[in-house]
Amino acid sequence: MARVIHVFRQPDRFVAGTVGEPGDRTFYLQASENSRTISVTIEKQQVAVLAERLSSLLEEIASRFGADVPEEVPDDLLDMDPLDVPVEEEFRVGTMGLGWDAESKAVVIELLAITEGEVDETVVLDDTEEGPDAVRVFLSPVAARAFAARADRVVNAGRKPCPLCGEPLDPAGHICPRQNGYRRNTELTDAADEDES
Repeated sequence: MARVIHVFRQPDRFVAGTVGEPGDRTFYLQASENSRTISVTIEKQQVAVLAERLSSLLEEIASRFGADVPEEVPDDLLDMDPLDVPVEEEFRVGTMGLGWDAESKAVVIELLAITEGEVDETVVLDDTEEGPDAVRVFLSPVAARAFAARADRVVNAGRKPCPLCGEPLDPAGHICPRQNGYRRNTELTDAADEDES
């Protein structure tokens, strides 16, 4: 079966978002153009890497091609709205590609579906008929900067890290390897304090 490539040349929206509670979140990238919306599932680490690489690419195209790339995104251009519902997974992202289209002066992000075997690099940012399904999004430099800023916020909006080991803190407590598994149970401590008074 021929691959399906969903192309968004002038997206109304391209954002990272989550569904679920911290500690049990599913990460999505969602692209919308006119009345068409595509959502793909992605790992938290992939979102963080995509935002980081996108920021590096923007710096490179500013220096090499003289593109007008903003350092910061004005708050009014930062899309912090939730994902459009219903969120229906088109596929799970395996490989990602980034590029610069000098003709349209746009950053190109391609997200390829996860596959059993290895993905040949030639199918990334290519229109060959063989290969995994893909979502290809064209973004202006300011839209790419806004995407990266939101993606960073989404990644960092989860559970707070333990100040000792850096692992995520759970609301029910945290077994910290730096304290040999000691976990202070605040409910028991609070109850003991009440008994003493």
